[in-house]
Amino acid sequence: MKALRWYEAKNIRVETIDEPVTAPGKVKIQVEWTGICGSDLHEYAAGPIFVPVKEPHYASRDRAPIVMGHEFSGRVIEVGAGVTRVQPGDPVVVEPILSCGECAACKKGKYNLCKHLGFHGLSGGGGGFPEYTVVDEHMVHKMPDGLPFEQGALVEPAAVALHAVRLSKLKAGDKAAVFGADPIGLLVIEALRAAGASEIYAVELSPERAAKARELGARDVINPKEENVVERLQELTDGGVDVAFEVTGVPVVLQQAIDAATFEGETVIVSIWESEASVQPNNVVLQERTVKGIIAYRDISPAVMELMQQGYFLAEKLVTKRISLDDVVAEGFEALVKEKNHIKILVKAQPD
Repeated sequence: MKALRWYEAKNIRVETIDEPVTAPGKVKIQVEWTGICGSDLHEYAAGPIFVPVKEPHYASRDRAPIVMGHEFSGRVIEVGAGVTRVQPGDPVVVEPILSCGECAACKKGKYNLCKHLGFHGLSGGGGGFPEYTVVDEHMVHKMPDGLPFEQGALVEPAAVALHAVRLSKLKAGDKAAVFGADPIGLLVIEALRAAGASEIYAVELSPERAAKARELGARDVINPKEENVVERLQELTDGGVDVAFEVTGVPVVLQQAIDAATFEGETVIVSIWESEASVQPNNVVLQERTVKGIIAYRDISPAVMELMQQGYFLAEKLVTKRISLDDVVAEGFEALVKEKNHIKILVKAQPD
């Protein structure tokens, strides 16, 4: 079968590899659609970050080259002995977190904080950019009737956004700002709308993404090249937002997000970082602000799919390009690096 594999930064290849084999407790999936994630781009541009290179990953026992892709949907074609949650023919999405099940966080049910955290498609295990993949039964969630496979490919990134809003201090009626209107930032805007935020603002350079942010619920979008972001947000909100979400991974933006929060406000860091960022702690201390980070999600995929059925996180509003697996490098990864007008690119795993 064909699969996209990561060898090193700027070196990913569509190759022919062996089709995976089902085992006890495992589910074999025919992959339908896979999204290219910001984390995939980080690995492509500046990895390894989550990709194991020198030593195999604790959970997957794989190391580079690894099959990429972790935002995907598909159909169950085979189940191993002991599997009861799904059966052949079921449409499913995959929650791609790899965890050890043994550390303190795992024992408390917070598997996304696992000491050995990894991701199927970033840390080995099979990925979502082959024609077929095999995953543990607990990672599979059956899709509701009528939910399209394209929509299923957005469950994973929408889960990141919903988890970020759920773990924030935001309450219905609060004001929020989202720094960065990339796919995750746009999904955070929708999650904020679902959570009852009264005012949502975005900070974004791209005119296309700014327009999409407004379409999805942002009251106003600030271009940091044209205005002082902090001053403008404080003016619009009469002193600052209750919660700021940092989604860019750009060092200077983190300080802006902190400063844009009101006294006792909160900044939630959603992005994955390629470099360090410096902040002035007094800007936190003197206003009794808080800064917290979130990673991935836990126990949330069914809720995401329920919101999708209510009209949130719709593929028709977020997907700007659909391509084949053969074209994933040039028309997918390179396009996202060079063309900032794209929102979400989906890749069809199966040949026409």
